[in-house]
Amino acid sequence: MRLLILGAGATGGYFGGRLAEAGRDVTFLVRPARAEKLARDGLVVTSALGDIRRPVRTVTGDAVTPDYDAVILACKAYDLDDAIAAIAPAVGAETRIVPLLNGMRHLDRLDDAFGPERVLGGLCGIAATLTADGAVKHLNKFHLLTFGERDGERTPFCAALEKDLTGAGFDGRFSTIILQEMWEKWVMLATLAAMSCLMRAGVGTILEAADGEALIVEALDECARVATAAGYPPRDKHLERTRALLTERGSGFAASMLRDIEGGGRIEADHVIGDLLERAHSFGIDAPLLRVALCHLQTYEAGRR
Repeated sequence: MRLLILGAGATGGYFGGRLAEAGRDVTFLVRPARAEKLARDGLVVTSALGDIRRPVRTVTGDAVTPDYDAVILACKAYDLDDAIAAIAPAVGAETRIVPLLNGMRHLDRLDDAFGPERVLGGLCGIAATLTADGAVKHLNKFHLLTFGERDGERTPFCAALEKDLTGAGFDGRFSTIILQEMWEKWVMLATLAAMSCLMRAGVGTILEAADGEALIVEALDECARVATAAGYPPRDKHLERTRALLTERGSGFAASMLRDIEGGGRIEADHVIGDLLERAHSFGIDAPLLRVALCHLQTYEAGRR
C-alpha cells in the first residue's frame, strides 16, 4: 500500500522509519525545512530496539497529490485543524485515514472533514521525543500501533493494511474492537496525565506520598466510570493491568504531557482531560480530581500565553 505519514516527528518518525526499514512504500508529508534536513541527514531514530539512519521519501504541502491508500495521522490534538488542511490534498477517492491521536474528540472532527466511511480508529503505545537536532529518541521498549474499522468489520482494506503494519519492526495489530481499546487507553492516559501533571512527578515518586496511591486509584475510578457511562466499560483485565502499572513502586512512568510542561510547550489538556470531564458532566458523574487537574492545566496554559 502507498502510505503517507503526516510529519516526521516523534511518533510519525518512529513508526514511519520502521516501515521504511521494512521496505514499505512510505512518504512523509513535512514542511520545507524538515524536508531539507531529512534530505541532508536522513531520518535518525535512536532506540534500544535498534537505531535507524536512512534516507526517506518526503513531500511538501505544495506538491502532495491524492495518490495514497492510507494517511497515518500522528499529530498533537492542538494541531488537528492544521493537519486536516495539510492532508486534504492527499485524500483521494479510496484513501483512508488512520488517526493515532489520544482521546476521542478528533474522530468527530475528522468525520466532519472527510466522512466517517474514510476514518478508521487507531491508537499507539510509545514514548518518544524529538531531540534538538531533529532525531527521534525512543524512550522505552513499547512500540504498539493498533487500528481497525470502528464498526468492527474486517474489510479488505484492513487486511491489506495489516500486511504492511505487521512484520515491520514494531507491534502492528488489527483490532475488531478498536473503539473499546481507544477508550481503555484514554482511561489510562487521562489518569496518568492528571496525576503526574498535578504532582509534577512520575508514578514512583507520587507513590512515596501518604495519599499518593489512594489518589491515583480514585482518579482511575473517575475515568473508568465515564468510559462505562459512554458504553465502553474497561475490561477487568485491562483495569488490573492499568492499576498495576500506575501503582508500581519505583516506577518512573509519567505522561508525555508532563514532559511538555517541563519544556514549556503546548499541551493536550482539553483533548485528554477536558473532553473526558465534559462527558462526565453530561452523564451526571462527579469527577473532582479531573476538575482539579483541568484547572491546573488551564492555569499552566494561561501562564504560558
